[in-house]
Amino acid sequence: MKSEAPTTVASAISFIVGEPVVVKSHKIPLAAKAAGTAFLAVLVPIYWHTYGLTNFLWFCDAALILTVAGMWWESSLLISMCSVGILLPQCVWLADFGSNLLGFHLLGLTSYMFDRQLPLFTRGLSLFHGWLPLLLVWLLIRLGYDKRALSAWTGLAAGLVFVCYFFTPPAGAHPANPNLPINLNYVYGFNDQQPQTWVNQNLYVILLLGVLWLVAFLPTHLALRKIFAAPPPAATLKLPIRFL
Repeated sequence: MKSEAPTTVASAISFIVGEPVVVKSHKIPLAAKAAGTAFLAVLVPIYWHTYGLTNFLWFCDAALILTVAGMWWESSLLISMCSVGILLPQCVWLADFGSNLLGFHLLGLTSYMFDRQLPLFTRGLSLFHGWLPLLLVWLLIRLGYDKRALSAWTGLAAGLVFVCYFFTPPAGAHPANPNLPINLNYVYGFNDQQPQTWVNQNLYVILLLGVLWLVAFLPTHLALRKIFAAPPPAATLKLPIRFL
């Protein structure tokens, strides 16, 4: 009887208003939403204490938070944005992590995962880089791919890059907290020991965004748009208001 209540209420509203009413069904299970929230509830305070608040300016960390928000709101746009931004970079992270496990260094992106000065549990939390892409693909299957994601993520990525460039420590910096992230999102090059020197630094930041867009964001957008269906139009209930 309880399962019929929403339908009964919707039918009554439809009869009164004279318009069909669509009852929106949840596409993301509550258990998945709760699990994502619980993981953030553990990760955020530990990361904040260990690395500082600026650590959440990393593309991957920002995408994790947006993904959980997108799960609760069942927002295809938020999920699609995160997919455009991090699916390819996370594959690079996994390749680098795997190479370190095998005993050789590829890019050095995951060297912190083998830093014994960091607690093992804290490093273990960073394994979300491995399962987050799989979660995003599953969410895309359920919610569809929103083609606005490319422009939306591009704007967000540009904002994050400029904040990192102007307000966070550069490569080669030695902050009081040795765990404080420097060279966030590689705005000073891929060597944390010193800024890149092969081109003007201001120009480098612009080139970085351009390369990311051409090599990572755009190809991912084109692939996802072809693979996944577009999200259905949002069903909204419009109640006409008459002033007597």
